[in-house]
Amino acid sequence: MSQLSEVTIQDNPGRARYEASTESGVVAGFAEYRDRDGVRVVVHTEVDDAFEGQGIGSTLARGALDDVRARGLSIRVRCPFIREFLEKHPEYADLQA
Repeated sequence: MSQLSEVTIQDNPGRARYEASTESGVVAGFAEYRDRDGVRVVVHTEVDDAFEGQGIGSTLARGALDDVRARGLSIRVRCPFIREFLEKHPEYADLQA
């Protein structure tokens, strides 16, 4: 499958998660977190089955990590998907608490 042309990553603090939304506003995936003493703990990432294989997970991971960096936070990863993303993208290694 091809990647979606436009995916927006947004923090939804009310639900303690980053959301990946399509052009039509459908939430295609999310990454849940918990904040602990200046550390954002990423606990779970999920992409809707209808959007699998379209790059949503990687776009979501990158957007979430960029936001963590912009906020001056560190991360602790409990989510296997984000842990694997970090292993493949060492440019985010400095964020790990």
